[in-house]
Amino acid sequence: MDLEAITDDDAGTLYVDHDETERGSEGPFYVVYADADAAERWGYRCGNCGTVDNAMDTMGRIVCNQCPNVRKPEEWDAAHE
Repeated sequence: MDLEAITDDDAGTLYVDHDETERGSEGPFYVVYADADAAERWGYRCGNCGTVDNAMDTMGRIVCNQCPNVRKPEEWDAAHE
């Protein structure tokens, strides 16, 4: 696993795994770890705009707060809209 170290103003140093992704509407969401050993998962980095400012709801939907990149919920159907 080859992790990229990035710095976030609020979270400090984070580690991005470019091999572990979730599909987004505008680009992938890369898994981010809080430590270089990838033992503590922190969240996601948007592959469209590069921010770690995104959110996941209880159904698994990931929404970037800086651009229109979104991952649909894991158990998506028309009733969830």
